Amino acid sequence: MIIGVGLDIIELNRIENLAKRQQKFAQRILSKTEMNKYESLVGNRKIEYLAGRFAAKEAVSKALGCGIGKNLSFQDVEVVNNGIGRPVMKVNKGEFKQINIHLSITHTKSYAAAQVVLESFS
Repeated sequence: MIIGVGLDIIELNRIENLAKRQQKFAQRILSKTEMNKYESLVGNRKIEYLAGRFAAKEAVSKALGCGIGKNLSFQDVEVVNNGIGRPVMKVNKGEFKQINIHLSITHTKSYAAAQVVLESFS
């Protein structure tokens, strides 16, 4: 049963400016695993990756209905790629662990967007 849907879109230049102005911006948004991948990327791909993860985490917080803040932080959510490259999202926080999360991330020249559909296991 579907229990939530979330969508987020972000401008790549906004994320690039934040990353330049705030030295620890990427570390605040990305888990250690995500950070390792981010540091291996170069050029615009680095900003696309960061913006895509930012949008995905915002989208899941919207689908959960709690937003990023007191009940869920950027560090509670991790996006990794499975064996064929599909992004897979994990929420590492209490009651949110029991939800199946379907995720799609996309990029254009100027934007990154993510959509999340939450499904209960029961």
